[in-house]
Amino acid sequence: MSAGTETWWLPRAVVALRVRIFEKVNGDRAVTLPDAVHGPEVFERVYAHPAANGRSEGAGLSDLFWYWLAPGPEVHQEHLEPGPRYEDVAATTRRILAGASADLEAAARRAVAGVLDALPADRISLVRLRDLVMPAWAEFCYELVFREPCPPRARRLITAHADDVISALKCTGLRHPRRRARLTAYLRERLAAGDVPHRLPAALSPREQVFYLQGTFFNTAVVQLSEATAHLLLALARHPRVQRRLADDPGDDRYLAHVLDETMRRYPLFGIAHRITTDEIPLDGRTVLPAGSVVCFSYPDYHATGYDRPDVFDPDRWASLSARDVHHIPFGVAANRPCPAWRLSPLVLRAAVREVLRRFRLDSTASHTRSIPHRAPCLLIPRGLAPGPRRLRALRRLVRARDAVEDVTRGVRQLVLGTVMVLHARRLRLAARYFEERPTGGCPVAHVRGGEG
Repeated sequence: MSAGTETWWLPRAVVALRVRIFEKVNGDRAVTLPDAVHGPEVFERVYAHPAANGRSEGAGLSDLFWYWLAPGPEVHQEHLEPGPRYEDVAATTRRILAGASADLEAAARRAVAGVLDALPADRISLVRLRDLVMPAWAEFCYELVFREPCPPRARRLITAHADDVISALKCTGLRHPRRRARLTAYLRERLAAGDVPHRLPAALSPREQVFYLQGTFFNTAVVQLSEATAHLLLALARHPRVQRRLADDPGDDRYLAHVLDETMRRYPLFGIAHRITTDEIPLDGRTVLPAGSVVCFSYPDYHATGYDRPDVFDPDRWASLSARDVHHIPFGVAANRPCPAWRLSPLVLRAAVREVLRRFRLDSTASHTRSIPHRAPCLLIPRGLAPGPRRLRALRRLVRARDAVEDVTRGVRQLVLGTVMVLHARRLRLAARYFEERPTGGCPVAHVRGGEG
């Protein structure tokens, strides 16, 4: 038995345990959809129901996510309760993300080309794909916000912040509030100097506007674009036939769209999205979800229903499928706050993939799971370089062996660090305290500072 097959089950077991922890954190009022009783149709109906609109108030899971997203989770677009503040924030985000398709694609190509230029053109590079592209997306998002080239210092601050957030979310590392505070201070200075050319949400105070920019653009946008790119490139590295077809015909937009759809189906960026019901929602003819229930919508389970061989990565399936007619919601559902980057993301991801394939051939024997905690180890082989078969086999064995060892050590680390952070989040009660103190007009210091202590 090879080193890569002995521990194949461990990442999946850790992910399954994390999902169970998320469910238990919410107590007895939580339900996960779809499940053995309620299938994808119920998932769709409940997700789109007007009463499935609570975001943070009343869910134990909110304390955990606010802990991971601090500072400023109370004004994070995904966690704002419905109302005028959310509408103001959402409208601002749409304005900042707007732009001509050609301009957005060109900005993405420039940013990705910048990080690829630093790689050697005469030998194979062993990289972590998420680490490779995160500085590029930091630069891209900086340009969206400030409408100017990203200076090296800003790119370092944004990358360090985004990496800290996603490492904590995946429980591969503890969070570092001081590291995040350095970006907060930088953005505060820029905002005070009038350097942000956009009209920011008037419903937010200047301090909250800083947290809005930090959370929406320099956390979520950078992290999600980096994760999506890593998934796309790792899928190509593990499926040479698909990679060759794209490399041989880089202008085939239709096939590249199929690859993107299949990657997002197979490896959705969201595992669980939780909502709090603000009124009763019928599950079926006999069961009603009462107000105050926490509904955990499982994207992986939903994306696995209704497909032939759902566990197989097969972009060709989309030649006869339409994303509108199947169980496929990579950017959420239109009736319940879809991702504001639903238009931008496919454009810039396609540009990034083309830039990488123009320069390199990808190869990886690392495991590929939805949570991708190993940050996607991959060999980048420069186009025109013909490595010896023995050299390539040795490198592939190295990637496989290292991945197997790391699965064990990382799995243990995730369980330990995850337990520590769950307990710390429950002690701080960031979301619960915010909503308890909000009626008095208070602004809890722990939230603003990221909950240190």
